[in-house]
Parts: sequence; structure tokens; C-alpha cells
Amino acid sequence: MPTGRHEEMAQAKKILIYLFIVFALYTIITSPDRAGDLVRMAFQGISTAANGLGDFMTQIVN
Repeated sequence: MPTGRHEEMAQAKKILIYLFIVFALYTIITSPDRAGDLVRMAFQGISTAANGLGDFMTQIVN
């Protein structure tokens, strides 16, 4: 059974997730162009990180 601290952390996580969702919806509704830019930047960051990880693994294998 979770302790009180664990329950508080779980509740805080839920609140943060809800706040993020509300913020994302607000951004999409009020500024769809900016929201698209943010999504594009996020995917570029993920792509860059994946490429870096791939390069790192290649260097380890070689």
C-alpha cells in the first residue's frame, strides 16, 4: 500500500499532466501556427537526439 508521500507525488504528477494538457489545448486554440512550430521543434529535437544516439552506438560498435 502506498505511503502518504507516494500518494502526494502521484497526485502532483496528475495535476502537472492536466496543466500541460490545458496549456497545450490553449496554445492550439489561440495560436495554431505557433503550436505547429512548437510541435515541429519538438520532433526536430527528438530526431537530432535519435541521430546522435545512433552515431554513438555506431562508434561503440566500430
